Amino acid sequence: MSWGFEEGRVYSRRADVHAQFGGQQQGGIITPAQHPLVIIITGEEGLTHGYADRTREDGAFEYFGEGQIGDMVLQRGNLAIASHSAEGKSLLLFRKTSEGLRFVGEMVYEAHHLEKAPDREGNQRSAIVFELRALAAVVEGTEETAAAKPQAALEELRSLARAAATVSQMPATANGRNVYQRSQDVRNYVLARARGGCEGCRAPAPFARKDGSPYLEPHHIRRLSDGGPDDPSYVIALCPNCHRRVHAGADGEAYNSSLLLEMKTIEPTLPQAGHFQPPSAPAKTKLNQ
Repeated sequence: MSWGFEEGRVYSRRADVHAQFGGQQQGGIITPAQHPLVIIITGEEGLTHGYADRTREDGAFEYFGEGQIGDMVLQRGNLAIASHSAEGKSLLLFRKTSEGLRFVGEMVYEAHHLEKAPDREGNQRSAIVFELRALAAVVEGTEETAAAKPQAALEELRSLARAAATVSQMPATANGRNVYQRSQDVRNYVLARARGGCEGCRAPAPFARKDGSPYLEPHHIRRLSDGGPDDPSYVIALCPNCHRRVHAGADGEAYNSSLLLEMKTIEPTLPQAGHFQPPSAPAKTKLNQ
């Protein structure tokens, strides 16, 4: 369940989404002004505008950006997709069907590329194609590789986490690290920073993992859901009790706000808001479909 939407469930009208969150009434990318949320809609009718959304063999979902005529530009809705993680916003994918909008799930931006595709008038243009991963798969993959690497020095882990947080500001080919690896870098640093104690209630981890490490859970303070790359200044290590308090407690929202204040002490170098730089997109040969 993400933002009250159940995976696989069909919501009869697009208006049901707008009634709750607002946002643009037309187009495939919705960016509600009052919520840290980006909603994208895919469907076969996009083929008439040159949008050939598809799922790759490796599980990544390729989503064509907005712009019906001429070259696509990384601005407005397109920029919202590319920067959603850096801005602390959830990215939700819906598929348009004859019955309504089916909620596919929450996604994470991994990279994007350019490829030639026809626009609405049939002219070839450069289209932005976003490479997205299912958040659930990223969380599961990150957890499965939790003990894959030997413990490194804290500063080394911090450097990797900082690099993971800013990777979307660089060309997609600049470092070759995918969203699973970047999530792992952030997770490794945050858990090492906690030194075996909950950064919320300060109690020791309740038990040890099978590899002997203290069991704590990374929580993304700026998002309702957890997982995917985020700035370590906004990711905190919590015991299961504190983590459930955030998501299910009567005072969850207030507690989450208090954790954000606590982060100013835990990780004092909070980034300045509003300085996200659009990532560039390397050209890429169109994949065989």
